[in-house]
Amino acid sequence: QVQLVESGGGLVQPGGSLRLSCAASGSIARINNIGWYRQAPGKERQLAAYINSRGDTNYTNSVKGRFTISRDNAGNTVYLQMNGLKPEDTAVYYCNGNIYNYSGGSQTYWGQGTQVTVSS
Repeated sequence: QVQLVESGGGLVQPGGSLRLSCAASGSIARINNIGWYRQAPGKERQLAAYINSRGDTNYTNSVKGRFTISRDNAGNTVYLQMNGLKPEDTAVYYCNGNIYNYSGGSQTYWGQGTQVTVSS
């Protein structure tokens, strides 16, 4: 069984910063892509950023230059540094990972989500 546990959400003023963390644990042979989706009230869940096993990153246009995704050396924890936050960044942020088990199969997992609210 694999778990993705997020932390780091909260309330921040416009222009502020937050750092989200997502720790993967369980029967993990290798993590392929791992990243963050977000879902604003009344809107569909959308990709914010992801990083693959080679360290290549991809960002949605609205966060480029403000958000930075990274992984720790072991590769099982992913971070999202969010700077210059705007009210439109308010959403529930979900960690998402494509993870291989020791039997060679892969599955996509989701975390429980963490609320980020940007408001004065």
